[in-house]
Amino acid sequence: MSDRDAFYIKLKTKLEETTTFPTKYLYKFIVPSNGDQVQQVKDLFDKGGAVINTKKSRTGKYVSVSIHLNMKSADEIITYYKEAEKIEGIISL
Repeated sequence: MSDRDAFYIKLKTKLEETTTFPTKYLYKFIVPSNGDQVQQVKDLFDKGGAVINTKKSRTGKYVSVSIHLNMKSADEIITYYKEAEKIEGIISL
């Protein structure tokens, strides 16, 4: 089992113990601002009801992206994290 797999198993357990579904979940990412990564994040989460906020860093090299989205289960939350991992340079907070 990889470290990522172990992380997601632990996350799922924690979410199921502490969260009542459906719930409004907050995703936070930092992405480089020199490519189309911000748009890739927006496209990934662009579904009904998603509230997406962005803020450039002081130096302008990075963009903070916060997404509020209604989620039905821990598995659905984790699916989005796994898809977001595919975006180059993304950091999950």
